[in-house]
Amino acid sequence: MQSTQQVRKMVYSSLMAALTAAGAYIAIPIGPVPIVLQNLFVLLAGLLLGGRWGLTSVGAYLLAGAMGLPVFSGGTGGIGKFVGPTGGYLLGFAAAAYLVGVLSEYGHGRVIVDVLAMIVGTLIIYVFGVSWLKVVTGMSFSKAISVGMLPFLIGDAVKIAVAIPIVKALRPMLNGTFGVVRAAG
Repeated sequence: MQSTQQVRKMVYSSLMAALTAAGAYIAIPIGPVPIVLQNLFVLLAGLLLGGRWGLTSVGAYLLAGAMGLPVFSGGTGGIGKFVGPTGGYLLGFAAAAYLVGVLSEYGHGRVIVDVLAMIVGTLIIYVFGVSWLKVVTGMSFSKAISVGMLPFLIGDAVKIAVAIPIVKALRPMLNGTFGVVRAAG
């Protein structure tokens, strides 16, 4: 029984890593940091898989990219992406998936906890990303915020809103409770 659960988690983790890579191909270049769907899948990985497996999923994604597979925004890859302007965001993905997962596990599927977890996760991505953007480009902190965070706030709010019904639909299937009628009382 336990090994079946482990295999399922590995499969789900791999699927979320693949979806994160697919999200990188949906990119709108607006400066040094493009608008992408990667972070939506990072948040979903944490919510659906929990801290440990969400981190595993993002770790697999980052490892694939570091090895040169074209899984980062614009179909790029390679270890050099970690030292470029978006490197902080990439590392922030790992921290965010773990933290969102841990908070979501703590909240036992309550929507308000999931929303707060995603807000915290998004802030973590911004902290890593904007800080690294400032270091790599030499721009002022206020300029890094205006280039690396402000243009994305509305889109990230929409991604959080979209994640809620996705999680509500998928969580029962992933947890094996889809179609199960619970007795009252």
